[in-house]
Amino acid sequence: MQNNTELQREADEAVRVMKAGGIILYPTDTVWGLGCDATNAEAVERIYKLKRSENKKSMLMLCASADMVVRYVNKAPGIAFEVMELATSP
Repeated sequence: MQNNTELQREADEAVRVMKAGGIILYPTDTVWGLGCDATNAEAVERIYKLKRSENKKSMLMLCASADMVVRYVNKAPGIAFEVMELATSP
């Protein structure tokens, strides 16, 4: 089991890798996920290549706030903002 210091160190390293244009592998509740800085087109392209995805299917983008959704998502559905307001956790 990891302690908070170890977890923080790993999170800081993941951020450093993504800021440098790299890709990270992270666990979810069901599968492993691939992540990168969604604003870095080259990093996103590397994920498509790694997944051998030629049809450029949509990818998930994690947003920390409604402002971030508005900044990066074209025509976000209103329900997204309602869910954010009602949610008690991310």
